[in-house]
Amino acid sequence: MSERYALLLKLLYPVVALVLVIAGWALAVDAFEIPRYVMPSPMDVANHIADDWPALVKGFGQTFMEFLLGFLAGAIAGFVFAVLMDASRPVRGILYPVLITSQAIPIVAISAALTIWLGFGLAPKLVIVALVVFFPVVVNVLDGLASVDKDILNLVRSMGASRFSIFRHVKLPATYTPLFSALKLSATFSVTGAVIAEWTASTSGGIGAYLLQANSRLNTAGTFAAIVFLALLGLVSFLLVIAAEYWLTPWRSGSKARRWSSSYWKD
Repeated sequence: MSERYALLLKLLYPVVALVLVIAGWALAVDAFEIPRYVMPSPMDVANHIADDWPALVKGFGQTFMEFLLGFLAGAIAGFVFAVLMDASRPVRGILYPVLITSQAIPIVAISAALTIWLGFGLAPKLVIVALVVFFPVVVNVLDGLASVDKDILNLVRSMGASRFSIFRHVKLPATYTPLFSALKLSATFSVTGAVIAEWTASTSGGIGAYLLQANSRLNTAGTFAAIVFLALLGLVSFLLVIAAEYWLTPWRSGSKARRWSSSYWKD
C-alpha cells in the first residue's frame, strides 16, 4: 500500500463517519417526527448558520483567540513547572500536593472566583483555559522525565555531558510523547473551559455566549449551530497539536542519523 493511498484512507474515514452521522440524524428527525423545537434537522441548522453567519464567525474568532492564548499559556507554564519539579525534589514535594488538591475544585467554582478577582475581561477566560491545560501537562511531562533510563544518564555523564546537555539531548526528547498526549486531550477539554469562561465572565460575545443566548430563547437551531462551531474549534485545535507533533518529532515518520562528534555532549 503506497503512502498516498494510506493518506487518502485516513482522510476518507472521518468524512464517511461525518456523512453517516448527519444522515442518521436527518433520518431520525423525519422517521420519528421529532418537533423542530426539540431536535432541528441538519438542514435547519445549516439554514441558521447561513442566516447568522457573521455573528457565528465573529464569535468563533473570539473564542478561538481566547482558547489559543490560554492553551499556550497553560502548556508553557505546565512544562516549566514540570521541569522545575523534576530538577528539585523539595520543589516537587511542595508543589505536587497543591496541584493535586487544586484538581478537586470544580472549574465552575474557580471561574466564579476569577470573575470576582479579575472582572469580566479577557484575563479570567485565559486563566480558566490555562488551568484546564496546566495539570495534564505537568503530570505527563513529569512522567516523561522520570521514565528516562538511569543507565543512559550515567553513560552520558561519563562522556562529559553537562546538566544542560543531558536535559537537551536525553530528558527533553523523552517528554515529547507524554507531552503531546496531554496536549491532545487538553485541546478538546480546553474548549469546554473556554465555554464555561464565557458563561461566567463574558460581556462581549463568543460562541459560548452565543450558545447561552440561543438556549435561553429556546432557539434549538441556534443552539445546534453553536455546538457545530464548538466542535469545529475542538477539531481544529486537535489537528494543530497533531501538526506540531509531526514537526517536532520527525523520527516518527522517518529516520535520520544524528551527527556526532567528540564534543557532542559538551556545551
